[in-house]
Amino acid sequence: MTSDRRVLVHASTEELAASVAARFITKTVDILDDLGSATIVLTGGRVGTAVLAAVNASPARDSIDWSRVSFWWGDERWLPRDDDERNEKQARDALLDHIAVPPENVHPFPATDDGIELDAAASRYEAELAAHGDESGMPRFDITFLGVGPDGHIASLFPHRSGISIDDCAVIPVRNSPKPPPERLSLTRPALNASERIWLVLAGADKASALGLALAGASRDEVPVAGIKGRKRTVFFVDAEAAAEVPEGLIAPSY
Repeated sequence: MTSDRRVLVHASTEELAASVAARFITKTVDILDDLGSATIVLTGGRVGTAVLAAVNASPARDSIDWSRVSFWWGDERWLPRDDDERNEKQARDALLDHIAVPPENVHPFPATDDGIELDAAASRYEAELAAHGDESGMPRFDITFLGVGPDGHIASLFPHRSGISIDDCAVIPVRNSPKPPPERLSLTRPALNASERIWLVLAGADKASALGLALAGASRDEVPVAGIKGRKRTVFFVDAEAAAEVPEGLIAPSY
C-alpha cells in the first residue's frame, strides 16, 4: 500500500474533464472486476460536475455495470433538495439521472426540506455511513472526488476553522461558512482519508497558490488540502494554470 501524491497536468479544463472521465471509467471497471462492487464519493463545483458530464457523454459509459456502483458525497450545501446549488442536484443532472444506478445505491446528504435540523442531519448521514460500513463504521470508499478552493479548502473543511481538525466523527455540521451558503454538511478529514483513492480535480490560476502550498508541506489548518491523502493513492488532476506553482519533480506523465 502506498499513499503517493501524483500531479497530472492537462492543457485545458475540457481536456482535464475528459481525461479524468476516461480514467474513472477504466478504474471503476477494474474495481468491479476485482471486488464485485464499487463505492464512489462525489464532489460538486464547476470542474467536478464537468467530469460527471464527460462520463455521461463517453461512449464507454455503459461499460460500467452501474447496478454495482454506490454513490456518496463529500459535502453538501444545506439547501432544499431540488436547489440547483446542491451538489446532489448537479450530479443527478450531469450523470446519475442518465445511468441505470438503483435508487438505493445513491446516498445524498439530507436537505432542508427533509424536516430535520442541521445537527440531526449530520447524525443521520453518519448513521447511514455506519449502516453500510464495516467494523470501522465506514463503507469502503474506492474513489473519492474532491475539488479544491482558492483558499485550499476541501469538502466543507475551511482554513482556520475547527472542522479540519475534528477526528472523532465522520460527519460534521458546518455553520458560518466563509463561502455561501453559510450552513453545510461535510465528511471529516479522517473519513475522507479512509478512502482508497482520492482524486482531486482542479482548474484555474486562482487554485495555483493553494496547490503549490499544499504540495510544499503547508499546515492543514492553513491549507486544508495539505491534510488529505488516500490510503492507496492521491492524485491531483489539474489544468496548466492550476499547476503553475507545482514543483516540477511532482508532475507525472501518467499513473
